[in-house]
Amino acid sequence: MTDMPDLGETCEPARARRSGGRQARVALRAAPLADDVKPVRAGLPGGQYKPLTEAGVQQIHAAALDALEQIGLSQAPPSGVKLLTEAGAIQGADGRIRFPRALVEDMLTVAARNITLHARDPKQDLHLSGTNVHYGTAGAAVHIVDPVTLDYRESTAQDLYDAARLVDNLDNIHFYQRTMVCRDVTDNKEMDLNTLYGSLAGTTKHVGTSFSDPSHVADCFEMLHMVAGGEEKWLERPFVSNSNCFVVPPMKFAEESCITMEDCIRRGMPMLLLSAGQAGATAPAPIALTIVQAVAECLAGVVYVNAIKPGAPAIFGTWPFVSDLRTGAMSGGSAEQALLTAGCAQMHRFYDLPGGAASGISDSKLPDMQAGWEQGITNALAGLAGLNMCYEAVGMHASLLGFCLESLILGDDLLGQTMRLVRGIDVTPDSTSLDAMKEVCLGGPGHYLGSDQTLKLMQTEYIYPNVGNRMSPKEWNEAGKPILLDTAIARKNAILAKAGCRVEPEIDAAIRKRFNIYFRQDLSVGR
Repeated sequence: MTDMPDLGETCEPARARRSGGRQARVALRAAPLADDVKPVRAGLPGGQYKPLTEAGVQQIHAAALDALEQIGLSQAPPSGVKLLTEAGAIQGADGRIRFPRALVEDMLTVAARNITLHARDPKQDLHLSGTNVHYGTAGAAVHIVDPVTLDYRESTAQDLYDAARLVDNLDNIHFYQRTMVCRDVTDNKEMDLNTLYGSLAGTTKHVGTSFSDPSHVADCFEMLHMVAGGEEKWLERPFVSNSNCFVVPPMKFAEESCITMEDCIRRGMPMLLLSAGQAGATAPAPIALTIVQAVAECLAGVVYVNAIKPGAPAIFGTWPFVSDLRTGAMSGGSAEQALLTAGCAQMHRFYDLPGGAASGISDSKLPDMQAGWEQGITNALAGLAGLNMCYEAVGMHASLLGFCLESLILGDDLLGQTMRLVRGIDVTPDSTSLDAMKEVCLGGPGHYLGSDQTLKLMQTEYIYPNVGNRMSPKEWNEAGKPILLDTAIARKNAILAKAGCRVEPEIDAAIRKRFNIYFRQDLSVGR
């Protein structure tokens, strides 16, 4: 973290009056802060922003229930048909499963609320209640973005592991879900195993993963139990959730994913019920109706999950995307995307269910100004709307096709600022007391730089960028005119040079003996 600019350089008359304030501030900033007094931290409550009126929320809810009763969902697997019909759903002559309103309402009463997504490090647990906000990664990028050469290359298992190691060391990224596809692993089962282990080896934060085939679940759980220290330890604190695309919009179940979901729930794994329609393509063009479809699909998921195991932990993953209607291409960094995500967060609150959606996607191919405004707008609105789990918040470019390691570093700063917005303004008797003003204005130094109040609050109420540059032009010139990307590259390399494997050596050795693991566990520097 760079030192604060010396304001005396731009306000010369004040310099003589500061009486050591700068030195005091520098000393204070060098002292570590306890987690509970940091200016931002995981799980700060949001919910200040509400793009939907109360009447709008009720209308979307009613339309979603009507869609489930009148349209229903097709293509449930035989096991799902049995579970859902025994719970009270109705299979029509057309094969579609329809959901009576009373069934949905009953399942909402037993659905899990106020859940905790455990991490291997308990200090990193995510408490999904109310409007608590958490930012993290997700996605299935097939390319790594090199912002220096401007090249896109196929992503590897090593890249996924390196991304996890970076996230492990970035305070404002609260969880790690699979960011990219291991394109160097051609066998799908080995790819699932490497995706899971690369994530776990890289970070002790909560991990999200997915499975490309139901037959891969058993071996992945064998690996999980090895990392956890046995099945019982896993069940006590399940530290991996399943990102499950259980539906194929519009209004169809994804058969294999549903079978995977059934298996994972019975093995104690929390579930992200992910509905990822694209407005104007696989979801309706109106933003409100897109939310209706996503809500209806996820309500069907709530019924499904609780038919398997009442009260099983699940995240209401309304995750709709936006199309650029001129071309049909996805537009994840648009204002419409920000509105969609915020509206979905409002529906999560209406149901009082833990919720997740996409934020922070950039359509830009590089970590440039376009990426900055797209990631800033979508992440800010998601947090201010009180979204519990903001997925794809950092690193994603080219509408999810590319992932950039340097963007994790830049995104950590961006998310710190965003979380400061989420925290809002603390209005208390102390923060509105006139005592500090009297001390400064009535015979005092005429500035607040060295006041006790300033020193007290500078670290607990204000957040400072790690790579963002706040130098004066003079300082910047004297420092060699550092470029933001170069600073991000340097920080990335410094982290990777020190961040080792987060699985104990003997367990790592046993896993590598049992499974074909593609990435190295030794320390490496990206560039």
